[in-house]
Amino acid sequence: MVDVTDLEMNPPDRMQAETSAVIRSYVAIGDSITEGLDDPNPDGSYLGFADRLAQHLGAATSGFRYANLAVRGRRSHQIFGEQLEQTLKFAPELVTVNAGGNDVLRPNTNLDRLAQQFDDGVRRLREAGIRVVILSGYDTGWIPVLRVYRGRIAVFSMHLRAIAERNDCDIVDLWSMNALNDPRAWSTDRLHFNGAGHQIVTARIAEILGQPMGGRELWAHPWATPNLQLPRILRRRQTRKWAVDYLVPWLSRRAMGRSSGDGRLPKRPDMTELAPDED
Repeated sequence: MVDVTDLEMNPPDRMQAETSAVIRSYVAIGDSITEGLDDPNPDGSYLGFADRLAQHLGAATSGFRYANLAVRGRRSHQIFGEQLEQTLKFAPELVTVNAGGNDVLRPNTNLDRLAQQFDDGVRRLREAGIRVVILSGYDTGWIPVLRVYRGRIAVFSMHLRAIAERNDCDIVDLWSMNALNDPRAWSTDRLHFNGAGHQIVTARIAEILGQPMGGRELWAHPWATPNLQLPRILRRRQTRKWAVDYLVPWLSRRAMGRSSGDGRLPKRPDMTELAPDED
């Protein structure tokens, strides 16, 4: 059965042409989600959906090259600034774009201007002949405190759908993916996917690219059993602990004009072939 969302955002003629193409090079741009938080490797580094996708694509293509320019805390003007310029120099066949999240969470950000900046960046990538996959915002309605941003995220996500349609590119609609409304897909900070969440996103992107990792259930129904919700009193305790451990430090950084990514460099700044132990 054909996914209706695929048909809406990916007309059949373009789907047939692009999904049959071999992808030999890939650059990921964005912020902490693309960097891979919170999907840790044994050595303390982060994996994430972009690395997972590169490993999947690289396993089927000899000489596959990959760069990950994402850095946690980066805002849209940085992603569509230095990261975009470097990407255009690399001239990859595929780019994934996850941007705007750190801007949307700032109440004074004008979402229309933010969308225009996003649109301009995607247009440049498409004019360079690069296939682009956009990641939309996800639904925070199930997350205490963060649900206050739900309306802004929804508005920006609709902008992203329009951008994808105007620029003839793909979009992964995270908002529509029910599996991501399950706490089992999320880190304890409630802002980043855990390993399971990143794997869900990877499987969805791979399917859109025409190189699925397996059946649709990998991203649509990844768990065999429903999530068991804790009693209300325990959920409140969890929320209080989350506020102390994560919300207060996040608000403090914002008040001081600091970012968790200050001084950090991309984890994979050069577009190089995957090492044998990476694929």
